[in-house]
Amino acid sequence: MLDLIDYDHGISALDAAFERPRLVSIHLIVEGGRAAVVDTATSRSVPLVLEALAAKGIAPEAVDWIVLTHIHLDHAGGAGLLAAKCPNAKVTVHPRGARHMVDPSRLWASTLAVYGEETARRMYGEIVPIAAERIVETPDAASIRLGARELRFHDTPGHARHHVCVQDSRSGHVFSGDTFGLAYTELAQGGRRYVFPTTSPTQWDPDAHHRSVTLLESLRPEAIYVTHYSQVREVPRLARDLHRLIDAHAALAERERDAGADRHARLRAGVEALVLEEAVRQGWSLPRERVLEVLALDIELNAQGLGAWLDASA
Repeated sequence: MLDLIDYDHGISALDAAFERPRLVSIHLIVEGGRAAVVDTATSRSVPLVLEALAAKGIAPEAVDWIVLTHIHLDHAGGAGLLAAKCPNAKVTVHPRGARHMVDPSRLWASTLAVYGEETARRMYGEIVPIAAERIVETPDAASIRLGARELRFHDTPGHARHHVCVQDSRSGHVFSGDTFGLAYTELAQGGRRYVFPTTSPTQWDPDAHHRSVTLLESLRPEAIYVTHYSQVREVPRLARDLHRLIDAHAALAERERDAGADRHARLRAGVEALVLEEAVRQGWSLPRERVLEVLALDIELNAQGLGAWLDASA
């Protein structure tokens, strides 16, 4: 059964059914009988996207754009298969990521390095290459049109060097991929949302991340759509939390820079401590064990990303 949230301005969020409920959202924008899909999750999610479009009366031939915030496979792994099903769609991607959509072999190899082959294949399924002529590179300030609305791209490194965020002219809202952090619905309380940065390998850069969050603040959106998971508001409050937590992650990494063979374990324990400190600070009602369960994969990936940053900045 589809888990589909309809917002104003023709924007909807679809649960990608990836790993657990409401871990990954795929966003649909419908304008004048045409559609754009923002991030695709994995190939396993493509049938859900087509079903959600059909529920809105949108045929695959009426999808004009597949918009990728970045090329990590929980965001872009299904782009090739969805493009094959939507013959008129162009695929937008940061210039740094375009070649990896045409030939995903290196992208797949890096995924195997993080997860291992068995887990990677279970999580992401098949990665289908995309013909180069169907790809539109979107550097900073690029824009596309969906009917009467404009989607404008902003270069937003920090989480990854191949990351863009997208502002919609009709709503003023922003699709932020992972730049504006994780906002899992399990952590929400009384409609109040919370964010936690994702520093996953291999391109996290705290200074760039700060600049990108500040850029999103400067756009003054009433709402931001994060991939993990969907619409958040109160953007200034959440941005302050992100800045504080980016600094906390960087400080943790610096403390453990010379930890030697124990470095990863110490980084992982440090990220776990940051999560638990945030739970107390924000008054999350979930028990300690449940908080750690919800963020378990992110604790591991954040620790890996901090290690990669230390190695790159040595």
